[in-house]
Amino acid sequence: MLHGWIVILTATAYILLLFAIASYGDRMTRRKSSRAGGRPFIYALSLSVYCTSWTFFGSVGNASRSGAEFLTIYIGPLLVFALGYPLLRRIVQISKTESITSIADFIGARYGKSQSVAALATLIAVIGVIPYIALQLKAVSLSVTTMVGPLISPGDIFTPVFDDVTLLIALGMAIFSWAFGTRHIDATEHQEGLMLAIATEAIVKLFAFLAVGVWVTYWLFDGPFDLVRAITEAPEVAEVFEQPINVSNWLILSILSGFAVLMLPRQFHVTVTENNSDAELRRATWLFPVYLVLINLFVIPIAAAGMLRFGQDINPDTFVLALPIDAGQNWLALFVFIGGLSAATAMVIVATVALAIMISNDIVVPLLLRRHSEDELVNTSGRDMSRQLLTIRRLAIFAILLLAYAYYRAAGDTAALVSIGLLSFAAIAQFAPAFIGALVWRRATSLGALAGLSGGFVLWAYTLLLPTFAQSGLISAGFLETGPFGVGVLNPQSLFGIEADPFIHGTLWSLCINILLFIGVSFVRKPLPAETLQANVFVPAEFTPSPSLRYWRTSVTAGDLQSTVARYLGEERTERSFHRFATERGIPLDPNTLADANLLRFSEQLLASAIGAASSRLVLTLMLKRHDPSTKGAVKLLDDASVAIQYNRDLLQTALNQVRQGIGVFDRDLRLICWNRQFRDLLGLPAEYGQVGTTLDAILRVNAERGEHGPGPVEAIVADRIEKLVLVQETFQERLESSDTVFEVRISPMPDGGIVTTYTDITERVMAEDALARANETLERRVRERTEELTHVNERLVEATRAAEEANIGKTRFLAAAGHDILQPLNAARLYSSVLVDKLKEGDDGDLVRNVEAALESVEDIIGAVLDISRLDTGALKPEPTVFRLDEILRGLALDFQPVAQEKGLELRIVPTSISIRTDRRLLRRLLQNLVSNALKYTQEGRVLVGCRRRGNRVLVEIHDTGMGIPKSKQKAIFQEFHRLDDGMRVAKGLGLGLSIVERISHVLNHPVDLRSDADKGSCFSVELPRSAAVPDIEPAKQAPAAIGNLDGLCVVAIDNEPDILSGMHHLLSSWNCTVVTAANEHEAAALLNKAGLTPDVILADYHLDEGTGIEAIVKLRWKFGNSIPAILITADRSRPVRSEAGDKDISFFNKPVKPAALRAQLARCQAGQAAE
Repeated sequence: MLHGWIVILTATAYILLLFAIASYGDRMTRRKSSRAGGRPFIYALSLSVYCTSWTFFGSVGNASRSGAEFLTIYIGPLLVFALGYPLLRRIVQISKTESITSIADFIGARYGKSQSVAALATLIAVIGVIPYIALQLKAVSLSVTTMVGPLISPGDIFTPVFDDVTLLIALGMAIFSWAFGTRHIDATEHQEGLMLAIATEAIVKLFAFLAVGVWVTYWLFDGPFDLVRAITEAPEVAEVFEQPINVSNWLILSILSGFAVLMLPRQFHVTVTENNSDAELRRATWLFPVYLVLINLFVIPIAAAGMLRFGQDINPDTFVLALPIDAGQNWLALFVFIGGLSAATAMVIVATVALAIMISNDIVVPLLLRRHSEDELVNTSGRDMSRQLLTIRRLAIFAILLLAYAYYRAAGDTAALVSIGLLSFAAIAQFAPAFIGALVWRRATSLGALAGLSGGFVLWAYTLLLPTFAQSGLISAGFLETGPFGVGVLNPQSLFGIEADPFIHGTLWSLCINILLFIGVSFVRKPLPAETLQANVFVPAEFTPSPSLRYWRTSVTAGDLQSTVARYLGEERTERSFHRFATERGIPLDPNTLADANLLRFSEQLLASAIGAASSRLVLTLMLKRHDPSTKGAVKLLDDASVAIQYNRDLLQTALNQVRQGIGVFDRDLRLICWNRQFRDLLGLPAEYGQVGTTLDAILRVNAERGEHGPGPVEAIVADRIEKLVLVQETFQERLESSDTVFEVRISPMPDGGIVTTYTDITERVMAEDALARANETLERRVRERTEELTHVNERLVEATRAAEEANIGKTRFLAAAGHDILQPLNAARLYSSVLVDKLKEGDDGDLVRNVEAALESVEDIIGAVLDISRLDTGALKPEPTVFRLDEILRGLALDFQPVAQEKGLELRIVPTSISIRTDRRLLRRLLQNLVSNALKYTQEGRVLVGCRRRGNRVLVEIHDTGMGIPKSKQKAIFQEFHRLDDGMRVAKGLGLGLSIVERISHVLNHPVDLRSDADKGSCFSVELPRSAAVPDIEPAKQAPAAIGNLDGLCVVAIDNEPDILSGMHHLLSSWNCTVVTAANEHEAAALLNKAGLTPDVILADYHLDEGTGIEAIVKLRWKFGNSIPAILITADRSRPVRSEAGDKDISFFNKPVKPAALRAQLARCQAGQAAE
């Protein structure tokens, strides 16, 4: 259970935390620019000062009485910010231009900077807002009573403190406002620390309200549906939420809330005075409405839960706190208490700061000025009044809070929170006619504003404020029934017998009288010159006649103005401001220089930031009067200064509007400061973009979003245009997609860092250039069309060729990949067939077995050739050129083919040569071998001649034969796969792959192959080779012929991962009387050898094993049984790296399927070698 001291300490700690946050915000502002990335969020959150304790506590109470009618207080603000961005931006821009610091200053500045209008507006604001501040004090009092009452005993030491805790809280709020709201005399300077604290409170109160809402909906009840069921089962609760909508109430309250969010002093302060940039306002237009929706999300669930739990036993305004306390959720109640405290303190602090500025500038300062002599006011050596002005504001804060406390004590206990809040809303609504008229009606005058404000305020006080005093017992309540002095028609709640809801009745009467007097009295006289001037600022008009400048004869100097302003603003800030004024205009500012109209206008606006527009006008009027005895002349001089500036501006604007080009001038912050009508018309900009302060980014973005600059991401388009305009600053052309208009855009930099852009419509010139280009294009069209046709045909041909090549490569890749798997079973079959041939030599079975072996040899030849082709096509076979004597290959060919030639009765003559060449020895041998083989195969009689011819640094190897010859028409076809001539098929067997392999090898080696032949006259194939430096002739060592048939007892180890191959190898080697050990890997082989007590004489191994490679297996067995053991690698992998690795390890290399005769010969050599050792 929480105790009272915990609540006190928590509240105190929270207030101290706000002090720390505000102090931190002020310190950070000095170090960094206020335009930091988080400032728009802080600005938008600070607007939630609108959500006071009325929202936090009163909305729930209102919902428990009137159902959904509480939403009217938020509909107006939501619509204003969601839809009223142009209006808000215009108000902010006017206020920044005129150095306006408050709502009273805004209204007074519009009506000729009338001090009377500003003072009356301030008086209405103070009287109207004091009940609102009292509402916050009442809410805090209720929350403290609800929190501490059940948790503190009567004898507790804190009981006396809680008896008047509201006064202590009011004093605490006053101290906070005094500390962080009156740090600068310039009211236009931003209170960053205060705004950061207000934004923090906005987050706290939002999360606190959402926390209790979620708890009520999902913990106290089992979700929304369970809550709705409970409401329907309680008729007295359901009746509240089923009330029919009162259209008049909804309409009036929504309008009043819309006025309030703009005209309440605190709202004007945070929305206008604390605004830094247009980006902040844009962020607020969606973030503030979202905040309003979130903080009202659980109002109805909490109100319904409170009525279901307490009925009418407690004040509905305390449901938010009472529900968690009743359920024993004390820490949640404490969090909600802090949220309610945030809602109240945020409003009170900002409201008192705003009202203090208004009281100081529009009531106290004018009174002080009138009390002092004119010489004292304008005396340049007078004492500094800036500290006195700050003191006035601080005292005003304390006075406002004490008045609010007094109202709370006198009348606050008799009304609900909502009633007190609506009373203030109705008072502030009296600003609406004068405020709206200031923005839209040039004919409005200060006299009309005074009449309307006075009449509306009197009716408000009579019909709405006095009844609250009567209900609280401060005055007699009899006049509420019989009217004053018994005159019934003057009954304040039913004037002239009109019966209506008292609040609606009083609001409508006060606003109607206000509007009638404002409009009617404004027509009594014409606007004064000052009023007309200010109307030009607030309601821009077309060019007006030139003013007379005959009054521009004054002896006021720049030093006089600076000294006078410094008395109210401080020496340092005044000197800094005047220095900036001179720097921006590039002029020296000598104190003895006579003041011109621009300097006089600047001084007035600078002074207005400290003491208000009306008081600044009074001070400067008195200064001018000191140099001009005529008061009327002094005022006229000041008015003429402003009128002259406006006239010069209008004259410049008219001149710019006559220029054909669109002109836009942007300052150093890329904000629009000057433009002409053509600028907007050419770019097609909406009216709201033709205002001072519109950013270049916004102008570019609106056209990018409409697609005027073509397709693409909006951000990228905007960034590209800003780069061209600001960084590159070179002339370029721009086309608007919707109208097809083409501009020439020129950019000129300004001395102060801004830019001047000119847009020239060159559409006609571009159209003429396009027409000329089209004419030229017509002349070239036929050539281009023909070229395009040829290009298209070529592209199709290339695509067809590429497709054919890809298909061919796909085929060869498949063959290369499948070759290994095909050769494995073929190798096993070859081994089995060899065994059968040896066993069945005679009879019909022997013939059959020999036929099988011959068929397998044919299949082996076909697969070997296809694999070679696939390796060549896929590029797997890379040439490895070396330098060697050509005669080495030719002698080998003679040795291989002499027996074949002798068998056919042909003469094979190979002419010796001493030429050396540089190429791949193995591939060249394969190429020449195929050519010689073909020559012998298709020559029936005669001879075959192989010789060389020198051709410079090249050599031609020619193969001549006296065969059947090749017709001219067939000489290309014979190089295709599986293509053979009909005559050749009758003469000899073959596959039709030899010449295909020759052609591929020639391409790989870059050795062109040429063919000369005629039918029946023989053929000549020639290969062109590169010559190299001579290499000495080394006679190859002659190998002793292997003795066949002496393999008895030879211990052979065969390793392969294919059982069929092992079985076939076992049978084959056993048939040669070898001792055979077969295994799947080296470990198994070593185990079998050790078990049998054998030492291997020869090792046969496949390269691809399940574990490792055959080469690795051979190396390991050699390490165990002897490094000199001969070994043979038998593999279907024909890649060169495998062959090279085997050669490096002194391992003989055989391709699968292995030829039994070659294998037997190699085994015999191995046995002979061991015997020789």
